[in-house]
Amino acid sequence: MALSVEDLNDQTKFRQILIISYQDLIQFIFDNIKKKTALTIFFWSVCLIFFAITIRIRINIAGVFPISDIVSYTAFGVIVLPLLSIPVHELLHIIPYYISGAKNIRVGMDLNQYLFYVTAHRYVATPWQFKIVAIIPFLSITILSLFLILYLPGLWKWSFALFLFFHTTMCTGDFALLNFYYQNRDKKIYTWDDADRKEAYFYEKVQ
Repeated sequence: MALSVEDLNDQTKFRQILIISYQDLIQFIFDNIKKKTALTIFFWSVCLIFFAITIRIRINIAGVFPISDIVSYTAFGVIVLPLLSIPVHELLHIIPYYISGAKNIRVGMDLNQYLFYVTAHRYVATPWQFKIVAIIPFLSITILSLFLILYLPGLWKWSFALFLFFHTTMCTGDFALLNFYYQNRDKKIYTWDDADRKEAYFYEKVQ
């Protein structure tokens, strides 16, 4: 049976461990992504691998295609595809939320922090639900991009290799949240958001 926000207020079973204001999200992200754990080592290693792939492809296309074409496909991979991927990325957060039972799902942005986010208003997410919501966009778009890089010709490989690298860096916030859970992996953490007050709450199960 799904927990409610009121259930988490039972101090004999749950203890509030963190409140994050949406306006402080970028600081939370920086604090958690820079903490060295197996998860952040994996994330930064993946970023380096994808960057190496772009360099390898760039070397392979050097002298084969006109510079003007390379510049065009570079812009497509660095600007157009990342912008087009934003609604897709957020939709991939929404789908597992909706499947798990969340109804009041909202999408927001904070241009001061260069952030887009999905929140399920007053929906209590279990640890596994939250982790799945966080990781699905990275997994889905990475797998698709690697497939396209493998099978598309020439300059399209270059565009999607650039996009893959940039999209992975766009997942920094997701991995920061996952790293918060990883650092507290000895705890069973439930979370819910008040989208009206723009705050996220995290509770540890104590019983």
